[in-house]
Amino acid sequence: MVRNILPPIHVHPILILFIAISIITGTFIEMLIIFIIVFIHEMGHYLMARFFGWRIRRIMLWVFGGVMETEEHGNRSIKEEVLVTLAGPLQHFFIFALLHLLLQFGFIPDVIFQTAIWYNTIILLFNLLPIWPLDGGKILFQLFSYLMPFKKALDMIFLLSLVLCLSFAIGHLFFFPFTLTFALLMLFLFLENRMEWKRRFYIFMRFLMARYRGNHTVQKMEPLYLSGHQTLMEVFSHFKRDKKHTIILNDKSNETKRIDEADCLHAYFHEKRYANQINELF
Repeated sequence: MVRNILPPIHVHPILILFIAISIITGTFIEMLIIFIIVFIHEMGHYLMARFFGWRIRRIMLWVFGGVMETEEHGNRSIKEEVLVTLAGPLQHFFIFALLHLLLQFGFIPDVIFQTAIWYNTIILLFNLLPIWPLDGGKILFQLFSYLMPFKKALDMIFLLSLVLCLSFAIGHLFFFPFTLTFALLMLFLFLENRMEWKRRFYIFMRFLMARYRGNHTVQKMEPLYLSGHQTLMEVFSHFKRDKKHTIILNDKSNETKRIDEADCLHAYFHEKRYANQINELF
């Protein structure tokens, strides 16, 4: 029964390390509070995703946050993805209310209440940082993908996240005492974005495959006025989320050609015309 309700839940090695340190240093209660808050946060994402019928592979928990791994990659509407993202931070306000009720009825001592309020606030603010894959970074990516083509939005969010990770790490060294927790968190986020930067083409191809199979949301039509000398991949780099495109070309005789994006995707994935310019294909 539980297996049908909850996805596979995995604990990141970094969280296991912190749990071990908390046992050694006598701070296991604080670690347990953090774990419960993070779990409730991720359940917010998961339940909203299940509401929209998303395919969820697993949930990975790590210190001060987690990652819900899903099969939905840019094929859901921006509005839907924003709602799933915001469902996590929203849980922290329910936690605030629950903690006050528990304190009022005497179910928890004041010291536990103060500790839980502190960590709930810190985890909320941390997850709102504009760094991928934190919730703030995901919201920023949704904004980028609304304003610009999907491929450019990917490049922007991963580059910005790498720069911010380094900036926060250097700034922390100069203005605050060194803490192992912050160093490990910034290292984890930096490595995560470095990996995502390397596999961004693979993410973009999954985005194109979803469009090719018709598994994507279309909110409006938008024409693309392009040169016929571009390759199919260069054409695809202009594609935006929530939009279906008609490619409009003007040849030397001033004749206008209108090409549906589905024909371009068919030529690439089915006919494997990788290197041809678009005016050679149509």
